[in-house]
Amino acid sequence: MGWKIYINDQLIDEAEAKVSVFDHGLLYGDGVFEGIRVYNRKIFELEAHMKRLYDSAHAIRLKIPQNIDELTKNVEMTVKANDITDGYIRLVVTRGVGNLGINPKLCQEPQIIIIAASIQLYPKELYEKGLKVVSAATMRVPPMSLMTQVKSLNYLNNILAKMEALDYDAMEAIMYNDQGFVAEASADNVFVIQNNKLSTPPISAGALNGITRGVIIKIARENGYEVAEENLTRYDLYTADEIFLTGTGAELIGAIEVDGRKIGLGEPGPITKKLKKIFETYVRN
Repeated sequence: MGWKIYINDQLIDEAEAKVSVFDHGLLYGDGVFEGIRVYNRKIFELEAHMKRLYDSAHAIRLKIPQNIDELTKNVEMTVKANDITDGYIRLVVTRGVGNLGINPKLCQEPQIIIIAASIQLYPKELYEKGLKVVSAATMRVPPMSLMTQVKSLNYLNNILAKMEALDYDAMEAIMYNDQGFVAEASADNVFVIQNNKLSTPPISAGALNGITRGVIIKIARENGYEVAEENLTRYDLYTADEIFLTGTGAELIGAIEVDGRKIGLGEPGPITKKLKKIFETYVRN
């Protein structure tokens, strides 16, 4: 028995869940999505994820055929139908079926897909030992080329950076913007710790306004840490006391090496470990 997949107003068995080859989400990456976690049968930060989804859709002039309350209920229904205790939701809205041209006005009704299943982005031991990361030659797409705040289906920029990481036996790649400042990792936001101060790239640097990023900023400040959103260079990474990455899939994971340079003691640092523990308690409650 497979997963139950929600597609356009109905739950379908995994084996029967299909999309048209003429869907512009497939043909051109024309659509938006959200990745959302479920902890202890509770959907984490669902309201924030739904707002970002509708903001992304509005930015690319994609009208979601359900209002936010209706779609929220359908997300909850899909999680319940799959009996998810701890898992992951992929909520996708495509432009819909069209022709082989890029004209979005020729597309039919936008398509909604909800997958509620399981995920583990990194092996468990890496959360204890930490990640090795590398700097990607692939530059983050400038905001004037493609709005970096839109969580679109077109992830080729990030995928190319991920491939660079894998080429060097690393699990993540740091991406830089056209000015040489840190933007984000291929699938995560970046935090640097120096002298007990947390710094993370501002949204204007090309970083996605991650939901987990926002939660970490909130709980770090509540626990007495200074947090700044400021431009970071490669030098800031190399000389950091600690580095960690955040994301819906990754949660919070320490980085112990950047481009062959050991960070701190070469293991997840004390602040990283403390915030990870606080975050784990936070999501369960």
